[in-house]
Amino acid sequence: MHSVSFKQVDVFTFERYKGNPVAVVLDAKGLSDAEMQQIANWTNLSETTFVLPKTQEQADYRVRIFTPGSELPFAGHPTIGTAHALIEAGAIVPTDGVVVQECGAGLVRLDVTIDEAGKQLISFELPHPKFEPFDAQRIDELEACLGTSISREYPPVLVDVGARWVVVQLASAQQVIANKPDLQSMKVSNLRDRATGVIVFGKYPVDGTADVEIRAFAPACGVSEDPVCGSGNGAMAAFIRHTGQAEAFGSQFRASQGQILGRAGFINLEVSDEVIKVGGEAVTCIDGLINLR
Repeated sequence: MHSVSFKQVDVFTFERYKGNPVAVVLDAKGLSDAEMQQIANWTNLSETTFVLPKTQEQADYRVRIFTPGSELPFAGHPTIGTAHALIEAGAIVPTDGVVVQECGAGLVRLDVTIDEAGKQLISFELPHPKFEPFDAQRIDELEACLGTSISREYPPVLVDVGARWVVVQLASAQQVIANKPDLQSMKVSNLRDRATGVIVFGKYPVDGTADVEIRAFAPACGVSEDPVCGSGNGAMAAFIRHTGQAEAFGSQFRASQGQILGRAGFINLEVSDEVIKVGGEAVTCIDGLINLR
């Protein structure tokens, strides 16, 4: 029997069991695609990552990211969770506070800092987003699927950051929390559009613990709702910049996610003309071995 190090990391939280867990297999050499997919299906988390030897000199490590039903070229909380696991295990050491991940979407830079309270924060640079607008018919279809009114001033856009999110702006954070979408209809349309899922977001009133509430639905990937989603938050930030709302939201703002699922995730977002950064904390919940064969 072959066993390797395994961690389950809660991401976008400093409190265990309140964020979004990712399973990390720290040495996946020799595993086939089918075996990785089988393990990801078994963990039944939104994502499971497999660390492999790098193929590009600039990288510190390579990772493959699987949902229970498919492989993703990039995803946010698995990126932060994998870096946290490798740093904690001593497998990688940041160089001047930077590590570089190699994945299906290319090379991703991560900044590793320690805040005033001594907590480690990890943020990644979002891969360059690409935008696909929705026509009126698809917006009507999406509105029916969500069962709630959609902003027509800032209409939905499919934002491709490796993961492909349909980003929908709602009128308020409360409308986001109250949303009850038809997930089966959403799955059908997402498969047609080759979309990872749907992001809905809305603003909070000023002076709250967060500026934005966000939810991420991905039934086409076998995930009804992702508790706290890094790529989805990055896609939301890209949407805000793309639709000319950067000044209204600010260059730095905070999103909350997961309360409808009993979680308390918080994501720090930094938006400039050049780059979008998505960051937060992570904490290990399970540390041990996984038997591969």
